[in-house]
Amino acid sequence: MRAIILAAGSSTRLGELTKTLPKGLLNINGKMILDRQIELYRKNGINDIVIVTGPHADKFYFKDVTFVPDKNYKEHDVLGSLMAARGFMNTEFIMSYSDILFDDSILKQMLNFKGLIGISVDMNWKHSYENRTEHPVTEADNVLINNGKIVLTKKYISNSDGPGEIGEFTPMLRVSSEGADIFVKTYEKLEKTHDGKFHEMPSLKKAVLTDMLQELIDSGITVTPIIINGNWCEIDTPQDLERARKNY
Repeated sequence: MRAIILAAGSSTRLGELTKTLPKGLLNINGKMILDRQIELYRKNGINDIVIVTGPHADKFYFKDVTFVPDKNYKEHDVLGSLMAARGFMNTEFIMSYSDILFDDSILKQMLNFKGLIGISVDMNWKHSYENRTEHPVTEADNVLINNGKIVLTKKYISNSDGPGEIGEFTPMLRVSSEGADIFVKTYEKLEKTHDGKFHEMPSLKKAVLTDMLQELIDSGITVTPIIINGNWCEIDTPQDLERARKNY
């Protein structure tokens, strides 16, 4: 099992805090976000850890970790950053963003998944947007679940988008070896053939992970929700950072 952590974002919404520091190295009550993630991965037997880096890559110091520089981080979004590590997507893996905090129980739920491609989904997601004025609910990465499968994934899904239950992508992926092969081959085919708008984004280059997940779903690939229970949070804004420091 391999862990791939995406840490190539520019994190502009945090202003001066991340002007010269990757977001994953922000201190949360005495411990950096990535320290917390790496400790949890290793605690659960995952020692093969890959971190995709972007700006300020020289600030990363972790030992026994493979660093993959995303040299084109200014040109693409998070999907492109993940694909910078496609050479490491040749086995089963779990993926997480470098700006999320999550409990050990959530990681165990992800690792217990045995399907093709599973994504972590929080069904009790709306409460985390209360008083979150800097990151409103309309920016949530939502999924629509019908008959145990994800049928739609995009920014802010409402009841008018179709029947089913609405959750939030947390964001973590759990991908089998077969699923990883499908993921990479689908993307590489798109690189050669796709032109123009890609799902919610103006191009494949600007696509986010939910766009790629929707592409797989539309192609008939089953993407399964892993319904998580436990504490987690994503840090995008100063408001999020303050909340994280109160809860962790």
